[in-house]
Formats: sequence, C-alpha cells, structure tokens
Amino acid sequence: MVSKDQAIRVAIQQPALAKYRVPVFRELAGRDGIELEVLYGERPSVPNVPAVGFSATPMRFRQIQIGPHPVYWQYAQLAAVHRRRADVAILNWDVHYATLLPALLAAKANAVPTILWGHGYSKHESDWRRAIRNTVARPGTALMFYDRTTADQFVAEGWNPNRIFVAPNAIDQNPIEQAKAAWRKNSSRLEEFKKQKGLGGKDILLYVSRFEEANRVDLLLRAVATLQVDFPNIEAVLIGKENSAAQQLKELSKELGIEKRIRFLGAIYDEEDLAPWFLASKLFVYPANIGLSLLHAFGYGLPVVTGDNIAQHNPEIDVLLPAHNGQLFRDGDPKDLAKTLASLLRDDSRRTQMGMNALDTVQTQFTLTSMVDGMEDAIRYCAGKPPRRGPE
Repeated sequence: MVSKDQAIRVAIQQPALAKYRVPVFRELAGRDGIELEVLYGERPSVPNVPAVGFSATPMRFRQIQIGPHPVYWQYAQLAAVHRRRADVAILNWDVHYATLLPALLAAKANAVPTILWGHGYSKHESDWRRAIRNTVARPGTALMFYDRTTADQFVAEGWNPNRIFVAPNAIDQNPIEQAKAAWRKNSSRLEEFKKQKGLGGKDILLYVSRFEEANRVDLLLRAVATLQVDFPNIEAVLIGKENSAAQQLKELSKELGIEKRIRFLGAIYDEEDLAPWFLASKLFVYPANIGLSLLHAFGYGLPVVTGDNIAQHNPEIDVLLPAHNGQLFRDGDPKDLAKTLASLLRDDSRRTQMGMNALDTVQTQFTLTSMVDGMEDAIRYCAGKPPRRGPE
C-alpha cells in the first residue's frame, strides 16, 4: 500500500508505443500523485513514436509462431512488476504472452498489485479460450476493460465488482477539431476542394482504415453496385495503405463494373489532409471489425454504418447506438447494407441529427478524460488509495 502523500509509481507494459496512445499516457502522467513509466516493445505492424510528456523505456519484444498462433515474449511484463520500479503494474491481458503468467506470479511474490488491461473476450470465442483467459486473470488485482458491456458481464458471472474497472477507449479529438477549424475558417475552401475533386452533388460513402479481409470492404463495393441504380451520384472513397487486399478490391470493382464509382486514395495520415474527405462525405461505412475508426468518424459528426455481429467488432462498438449515432445492417449481407445506406441517404434530416449525436458522443461521453479517469481509479484501488472522487 502506498502512503497517503506518496506518489504512485505506475509501470505500463505495451507491445509498442503507438501514436494514438501517446495522448492517453500524457494525460495519465499529468495526473496529481502519479509517476508513470511506459515499457514498450517494437512490432512491425505498429510503428513506434516518440514519448511526449511521459517517461518511456524500450524493451525487447519477441514473437514466434506455433502453428496458427503467435506467442509473445516481452521482458517488459517481468520488469514492470519489480517493487524497485513500480507500486502498480498494468499488463496486457493477452494469453498469447508467454511472460504474462510468470509476471503475475512474480508480482504476487513482490507484493506489486497488477491491473490486467484488455478486451476480456475473443472474436473467436470458445469455452476453452475463455477458461484459459479467465484462469490467467485470477492472480491479477484488478481487471480494466475498454467497454462497460463486457465489464458488466464479468460482474454478472460472479467476479468481484470492486476489482472491475472501465477505461472507455477514446482518441484525442483535438487534432480533428483543429483540422475542422482550419477547413471551415475559409467558407469557400471546402467547396473549392469538392469542385477540384469532382465531388459536387455526390453521395460519398467513406472508408478510412487498413485493408484487411476481416473488415469486409467487399460488402461496401457490392452495396455500391446495387445503389447505383437509384443513386446515380453514388461514390465510395477508400483511404488506406495499398496492399494485396486493396488490389483484390480494385479487381472486384472492375468485375462489378463500378470502378469509376470507387476512389482508392492510398494512405493519408495527416489529419488536415483527411479532414475534407470526412467533411465531404455523407456516411462512414466500415462493414465489419470496426474499432477506433468509429470514434474518428464521430469526431467529424459522421454517422457510422457497420454490421450487426457485435462479437466480431472491437470494444468501441459499444459506442454505437443504432438509429442514434449510426446504424447496423445484417452482417455479411450486401443487399441489407445497400438497403440501410439507401434509407439514410434519402433522409437528410435524420442523417444530420445522427451526425450531431455522433459528435456529441465523443465530445461529452467517450473522451480522453473519461478514459484516463477509469485508469486512475483502477490504479488508486490497487495502491490502496481512495477513488478519484466519491461513489457515482
């Protein structure tokens, strides 16, 4: 237990230092009474960025493949639970880490409380996967989830509610707000962009993310092929790094005869360059496996349309409220996707209200502050200190 006036030393283990996590760690490091160190590895799929506003230490990350399953070894998990380094350790709750259980046992021996941070479920859930994940979690002091729904399920299954915390996943909306302001400062700038890109009068459907088979972007293309009959100005704009999956989508657009209705723009990373595409679009369409992109679109006041197989999405799907800030279609069904999109494209006032609700969602509820509040409460619980504020 940390004394009343002593700062809590917190070590967070991460597989990489991802750009979208930097604002979260900076906010946490700025909280009174917390000294933060992030211990991170290096994964080719997640480029590391400089740490700004907090201490960070790189540590070796190894991955080996055993059949179809990756296995990770990261010394950072073991380093985080040393009493000399931390009063509370936050570890990735992922049983692919061969170092996780040894780290939890070492934490017990070292009297270092641990927070297991993760989804709490698998997109390929099974009884044995769930049993292993939950068994590994037992030695942890607290569990920290990205969404309230999964946290409530654990409580309903008998886990001590005092050990359960929610840090609702969020992104820093400031770059989005700045980009919107830059484009709206000159009222004619966006109109000039639309004219230059040939977007005037177009019904633009936007997708921004990596091209992966799990995201089922092919469903969007098939929906466009159906919609073009009743919506002659329909177009889909796809933004993401070129890869083999993108090439397959290009070939599919030719097969469907809609190559002139699909724009492949490649990767765009700068927010101000992305902003006009969001502002010129009517809907954000991400057919399956959606995650933080949902919060990105909401930041532009853009309603999101995605599939209704909730278990196949990431925890951010908890943010989408059908008919309020987005809409669901029957998973895997391009005809139902086309029907859903047509309904929204025909109803400007409904779509506008949903967009306003989407923006309100990320400005007042799923904020960076609320995410870090949840993290801080979990840390204070583990350190034996009172919560950030009284019971809600």
